[in-house]
Formats: sequence, C-alpha cells, structure tokens
Amino acid sequence: MAEKIAAVESLLSCFVCSETFRDPVTLSCSHSFCSSCLQKFWEQTKNKNCPICKRRSSSDYPPVNFALKELADSFAGRQKPESSERMKETKEEVVCDKHPEETKLFCEDEQRAVCPVCEFSLHQTHKVVPVEQAVRDLKEQLRSDLKSLQDKRDKYKQVEDTYNEMSQHVKKQLLSTETQIRAEFNKLHQFLKEEEESRLAALREEEEQKGKTLSREMKRIQQQMSSLSDSISAVEEELQKQQVSFLSSYKDTQSRARAQSSLSDPQLVSGALIDVAKHLGNLSFRVWEKMKDKVHFSPVILDPNTANGWLDLSDDLTSVRHGNTWQKLPDNPERYTKYSELLGSEGFSSGKHSWEVEVGDLLWIVGLAKESAEMYAEVASPKYGYWCLSHRDGKYTNSDGKTVTVQKSLQRIRVQLDYDRGEVSFYNSEDMTHIYTHRDTFTEKLLPYFYVGESDIKVCQSEIWLLTSE
Repeated sequence: MAEKIAAVESLLSCFVCSETFRDPVTLSCSHSFCSSCLQKFWEQTKNKNCPICKRRSSSDYPPVNFALKELADSFAGRQKPESSERMKETKEEVVCDKHPEETKLFCEDEQRAVCPVCEFSLHQTHKVVPVEQAVRDLKEQLRSDLKSLQDKRDKYKQVEDTYNEMSQHVKKQLLSTETQIRAEFNKLHQFLKEEEESRLAALREEEEQKGKTLSREMKRIQQQMSSLSDSISAVEEELQKQQVSFLSSYKDTQSRARAQSSLSDPQLVSGALIDVAKHLGNLSFRVWEKMKDKVHFSPVILDPNTANGWLDLSDDLTSVRHGNTWQKLPDNPERYTKYSELLGSEGFSSGKHSWEVEVGDLLWIVGLAKESAEMYAEVASPKYGYWCLSHRDGKYTNSDGKTVTVQKSLQRIRVQLDYDRGEVSFYNSEDMTHIYTHRDTFTEKLLPYFYVGESDIKVCQSEIWLLTSE
C-alpha cells in the first residue's frame, strides 16, 4: 500500500520544486509542472524549454490542467469538504440573521431579496414578487442577454472566418499576379531581345556591304597602282638606254606614260563608313514606337475584387464571362455576392471619358454605378445609383426601364460619360448611331458597371477623352 501511495505521490510531484502540484500546467511534450515553478524556471534560463526534455514550449502561458489540479489538491488534502461548501451556500441564501428561514420575497424596485418579517413594511409601496417568479423572470432576461452575446460572438466569428478566407485569397492573388507579371515582362524581354538581334543583324549587314565596297575600291586602286608602277619602271628603263636605242623606242614608252598621266586622280567614295547615326539615333524611342504596336491599352480594367463568384475574368482583366462553376471567393465588402456583377477598377469624378464594350446575345447590362450604389438592388436604375443600358430576350431598355429602339442587334457599344454636364450616353459603335442619353446630377465617383448573364463581355480599346467640359 505504501508503495502505491509513493508511486501516486511521484506522479503528482513537480519536477522543479518536488512538491505536490499547485495549479499544474501541461506542456505540449506532456510534462507537467507547477505554474509558478515553470515561470520561475523560464525566467532563470531565459528560454521557454521544458525543464525535463528541453523541448521548446508552443505557448508562453500554458493553461492550467484542471483535471490534474483536482487530483493533486485531493491527494494533498487541499479541497474543502462538500458539507462546508454547502453550508456556505446555505448561509449565503439567508437574508436576515434574526429570521434565518429561507426568503420567499423579492423587491423589484430595489432588486434584492427581502425578509418577509422585519422588512415587509418597508416595501409596501414597492413591487414585491415571489422569489421563484423573480428568479424565473431574471433568468429569462439573462438568457436573452446570453443569446444576444452568443449572436454577437457568432458575428465576430463569421468576420474572423472571412478574414481568414481573405488572407488565403491574398496569398493566391500574390502567386497568380506574380506569375502574370513575369509572363508579361517575359513577352517584353523577348520582344526587346528579338529587336536587339534585328538591330545588330542590320548593323552587321551594313558593315558587310561597306566592307565589300571598300574592298572593291581598294582592289581597283591597287590595279591602277600596279599599272602605274609598270609604266614608271618602263620609263626608268628607257632613260637608261643608249642614244640610238633610246631614239628608236622612247616614243611608245612616252605615249603610254602620258596616257596614264592624263587619267583623273583617284577619289574616295562617299558613304563608305557605317551610318552610326542611323543605328543609334533615337534608338530607344524608335524601339518604343515599335513596341506600341505589340501592346494594347484598355481604358477600363475590370476589378476582380468586385466580381461575383460565377464570373471568370481574363488574365489581362479586359474581358469577363459567366462561368459554369462557382468560385469560392472571400466575402469582402466590395464584392457583388447576389448577382453576377462587377465594376471597373478606376472611377471618374470629372471630365469626359468613353470606352467600348463587346457584348453577346444573351442577358447583359453595361453602364456606370456610383461608388455608394446599392449592391443588392433588384433593378439597375438611378434610384439605386446605376445608369445603364440593358438587354434581355432581344429587348433593350434604358436606366428608367423604358424600351429603346435599335436598328439592328447590338454587338459593340460605346459608353460615353460627360461627368460635368451629367450625361451618360450610349452608341452603336459600328455606325456610331445614338441609342439614348441619360441626364442626371453626379456628386460622387462613378465606376464602369457590368452585369453578365451567361454572356461574354469584353472591354474594347477606345480613346479616353481628356477634354474639359464645354
């Protein structure tokens, strides 16, 4: 029996102080210590390692192991007898020392239990009810308060979950956007590499042509020099002859010499050097001009952070389609979650602007929305902050819900905003025929707006007007 007690005592003893546990805590390595002993040990060693296995603790303040605490307290005789606790509770329920019987009345005005013998006369003008009723009513109120707290906690938990989703989504956005940035720059690098090779090839080709020209001219000069050298040698030889021999042969030599002397002097050809200015002059500008033909500008960039989960955006964020699968996206405040809608990434607060949109034959809405537009509105109308052109079942309607007539089915629409004059206009881009203009007073930023109902929408390249209002 003594051995068993000793074994239990060993299991319930702290490794640091060798005493029975007081407020024991258990580390992730499963070793337990008195809470105060562990903290003192960590202060002395200046680390958070387990005193036994030296493994680092995952928590700076590990929670108390209440099961182990109850067992240790019981073993050490530190628990209070149940009868004492019960007596204390019973004593607390006694309201009056003179009349120790259990109280049965509760004063709602003073919000306390009262003695029915010596205090009753003091509460005749108060509202006094039986304790059971007061407890029932107050517990009901407390349950209501508890429900309110639980609901509030659930809302905080919901927001916490959304932030967790947003955190994970941000990491995905980082990887995806980084990949696309690298891809775009790789295209630019490839273009510059090819342009560099082309420019160097043109330089080498010119060098080869100029080299051939110089070689040809040098060969001709060398031939002339050789002929002149032969004539010089012949004249020098003629001058060395005896008189009779000289007189019989000098005439031919003299004619040959005079014929070569009458030739024009040699001239250097122009343009024999490489045209360095042609290759280097405004090089960066000319490459940039050529690069402009390789890149495209879109006046409106779609904002993926506002896109509904049914929508699929292109990598360059200039086109969108209604997908077949729902994408799990964070429920951030900017996102349209009820309908398949999205906004442009930048808005307008002044001036004139225009862009063109390619649309399909199914349900779509294009136009503008103010920054504070009602996101769950049933209708895209000015009442809710929208100025749009809509298409459904071959019918076109304006912002006021009225039908507008078009000569033929619209495939490409120009949206035109004159913010200062308060005008939003729509045109058929194919022949620039006017569809309709909505006039209003704008007081806040307007953003391009799109509703995509199982139809593709693409923002087309168009000029952005940088004109002041008339």
